[in-house]
Amino acid sequence: PPKQPSQSRIPAFRLGEKPAPQPPAPAPDLLRMDARTHAKMTRGKLAPEARIDLHGMTLAEAHPQLIGFLLNAQSAGMRLVLVITGKGKAVHDPVPRPIGALRHQVPHWLRLAPLSAVVQQVSEAHLKHGGAGALYVYLRRR
Repeated sequence: PPKQPSQSRIPAFRLGEKPAPQPPAPAPDLLRMDARTHAKMTRGKLAPEARIDLHGMTLAEAHPQLIGFLLNAQSAGMRLVLVITGKGKAVHDPVPRPIGALRHQVPHWLRLAPLSAVVQQVSEAHLKHGGAGALYVYLRRR
C-alpha cells in the first residue's frame, strides 16, 4: 500500500486568516501562601527567622550550602528565611554575560528537588532586607 503523508501537528494556515486563540500562559509567580502574610512579607513587616549570605561564593560552593541551610531551617520549624545572593557586578566585556550568577541561579535551585518539597513561596526581599540582592523564602511546615 502507498504511504500516506504524516499529518503535521500544526494546523494549516492560509494568508489572511486570523490565528487560532492560544491558551493563556501560566503566571510565573502564583501565590501559594496566605495573601495577608504575603503582603506583610513583601512590605518588610515580617522579620526573617534566619539568613544565609551566599554572595562571594561560587555556584559549586553555594548550592550545597543553600540545600543544607533550608533543610535545617525547615526541620527547626522556621517559616521565613532570607537568602542573600548579591546583585552581581557589571562586566564590561565585548561578550554580553548575565550579571550576578547566583542571583539568576538560586531561584532555579529552589524549584528543583530536594528544595521544591521544602519551599512554598519565593519573593524578592524588601529594600530593608536587601532588595534585589536577596530573596524571601517561605518554607512549608514539616
